[in-house]
Amino acid sequence: MDTVNNRYNKVKKYIEKHHMIEERDLVVAGVSGGADSVCLLHVLWKLSKELDYRLVVVHVDHGVRAESAEDGAYVEHLCREMALPFYLRKVDMSGYAKEQGISSEEAGRKLRYDVFEEILCKERRKLESCKIAVAHNANDRAETMLFHMFRGSGLKGLSSIRPVRDIVIRPLLCLEREEIEDYLERQGIAYCQDSTNESDLYTRNKIRHHILPYAGQEICSGAVMHMGELADILTETEDYLEKQTKKLYRKYVEEFRGNRTLKLHIRVEELQKEDSVMCKRVLLMCMECLTPYRKDITSRHIADLMGLMVKEGSKELSLPYGIRAYKEYGTLILCHDVDKDADSDKDCGWKYQEYIVEPPAEILVPYEGAYIFTLLENADTFRTQQQNIPENRYTKWFDYDKITTTLFLRTRRQGDYLTIDAALHTKSVKQYMINEKIPKIRRDSMYILADGSHVMWIPGYRISQRYKVDENTTRILQVQLRGGCHGGTN
Repeated sequence: MDTVNNRYNKVKKYIEKHHMIEERDLVVAGVSGGADSVCLLHVLWKLSKELDYRLVVVHVDHGVRAESAEDGAYVEHLCREMALPFYLRKVDMSGYAKEQGISSEEAGRKLRYDVFEEILCKERRKLESCKIAVAHNANDRAETMLFHMFRGSGLKGLSSIRPVRDIVIRPLLCLEREEIEDYLERQGIAYCQDSTNESDLYTRNKIRHHILPYAGQEICSGAVMHMGELADILTETEDYLEKQTKKLYRKYVEEFRGNRTLKLHIRVEELQKEDSVMCKRVLLMCMECLTPYRKDITSRHIADLMGLMVKEGSKELSLPYGIRAYKEYGTLILCHDVDKDADSDKDCGWKYQEYIVEPPAEILVPYEGAYIFTLLENADTFRTQQQNIPENRYTKWFDYDKITTTLFLRTRRQGDYLTIDAALHTKSVKQYMINEKIPKIRRDSMYILADGSHVMWIPGYRISQRYKVDENTTRILQVQLRGGCHGGTN
């Protein structure tokens, strides 16, 4: 009995260590009827008597094995004995896999979690936190690590199965399969046998039946638990690197969301100053934003993107899921092929937007930042204090009395122009943006300050000569841009 208690306490401490279950949680446990899931059910049921949480059991019948109905009936019998709510759901795993063009294993996983979430929504009470408990053990973790390693996975794949992922918890990762079977045997608890686990038809079963036993017997005893410890180290490392990658993504990547899709603009010269490891991670994160499945993105694709970053000219790549990568004005752009027609200067998927400005005012523009408009009535005082109008990319001063129509903060439109010199020569905003090498997709999303069609300021770039403060100015309009994608004072 001491062995049984030791195993139970081991799982209990593992749950506490990873904060898997708290009081007043709702825990939906997936129970197939096999040894692992029956052990999970028994441990969670026992723990629920010590910790105040609700336990609900779900059995998903995938419709593959002839004995699957018996498995469901056995799990239902256990739940009656334990007085636990029980749900049985039948799914067509094979049909779904064929329909979606994915593997049976992937289809089964997707359908199971859909059922778990359905039951969570059905059972959840107000203020309850929801958890999904599944029965992966230490051997599963080691098998997954080897499987990913043989396929050439990166650090994330080698981290293998995590103890906690979002609301999914895995309390049995601290136990090996032999410990689980011993726990059940000592208490006389029966479990169902899955015939598919005995076949070497599946790659994972080959690892389970041949590679891991050989490693434990011939190379190092305790190999499975040592691999679990390594997985913990790799998980911590991956979590740290993921945080750093997100910081660099926010720093070097701009997202442009049109009516149809997403485009990513990567500032190549700046990103290349980072270590190549982090460059690759940022590029992988960009690909993940545009693809439904990370597993189809290989190191070869990332290497190709790294090569494209340093190439001169207008080279481009075709990547999985119809993703196109190309360079424009020193910017690496990732988008879907369906966006080729959206690259025209006339239609980048952005709708015209405008705000009427009546100073004093503060206008918050999503993704742009806060525009603050202040009217300075005494220009002489301002000139005395400033002497020369200071150069500032995100604060500008204008002669307010030269504004002849309604003042707008808006996106560009046809016919916009600005004054480029003291002789009051003009240039179209479109031509100015081309000369400044502003990418096409960005042009229609940029906000400008305009007096009718006469553009006073393109934030981050230049102001129109026509509205500059001079010795005859009596009232000054001060405009500040803070935060947002331009930077400003952020």
